[in-house]
Amino acid sequence: MESYNTLASVLDRLREDNPEIEIEETKDRIRVPLEALKLLAKILEATSKGKLVSIVPVATEMTTQAAADLIGCSRPHLVKLLEEGQIPYTKIGRHRRVKFEDVMTFKKRMKAEQEKLIIEIMNADEESGLYDT
Repeated sequence: MESYNTLASVLDRLREDNPEIEIEETKDRIRVPLEALKLLAKILEATSKGKLVSIVPVATEMTTQAAADLIGCSRPHLVKLLEEGQIPYTKIGRHRRVKFEDVMTFKKRMKAEQEKLIIEIMNADEESGLYDT
């Protein structure tokens, strides 16, 4: 958390898009894009709270196994979703590839649908007197 706090306070004072930083141990000075330093700050904040961090370029193509792992389902189930047209994919030879952003869009859509169904179930339970409001 100390690293995050220090970097966050420095970021507030930076005015250049490509500030120069110094590696204390080697005295090397390098230019780092401001956006990369902001990303580093977010990583430091998350890891200081014990959260896992994964960095994936948005346009990255994934294997069906990696996409299934991200969604939390089996690879055969993911292939079924692809074949049903629920997630766009491309085929390279015999192999299917899906874009990270398409998998995340599907995941967000499924989460929104789940939340909607949970609210509907809760409302129905309340109407039937199954629990107090």
